[in-house]
Amino acid sequence: MGIDFGDKRIGIAFSDFLCTIASPYEVYKTKSEDDDLKYLSTLAKKQDVDEIIMGLPLNMDGTEGDRVKITKDFGEKLEKVSGLKVIYIDERLTSSEAEDILISAGMRREKRKEMIDKISAQLILESYLNQNKRGELWVK
Repeated sequence: MGIDFGDKRIGIAFSDFLCTIASPYEVYKTKSEDDDLKYLSTLAKKQDVDEIIMGLPLNMDGTEGDRVKITKDFGEKLEKVSGLKVIYIDERLTSSEAEDILISAGMRREKRKEMIDKISAQLILESYLNQNKRGELWVK
């Protein structure tokens, strides 16, 4: 399960059974932290998820800013609530890459806003799956 975590929206993606293809699933509009954690945990169980891959919003120079702490705090809580391991992976430029993909597909601006977070989640999960295949390390 791939997650692009945000204050207002959380993009969600899942991989296939063989963990080779990542697909966008939905954009969840956040409510309260407790509701969000419960929703994601329940969804992960329902989809028979083994791991949760969260995008880590590093600064362009690779340093950690305030947003990283917020993301890791949420990820630690999600790990406790779901009982699943949360793995963090560098998400720099995924939103702009997702937007480029949607623009090249000819999608109008209004529709892109609805899709960008789940495409970002797909790219985060895809990056993890590709690194995992090559035996590379990810951010922990």
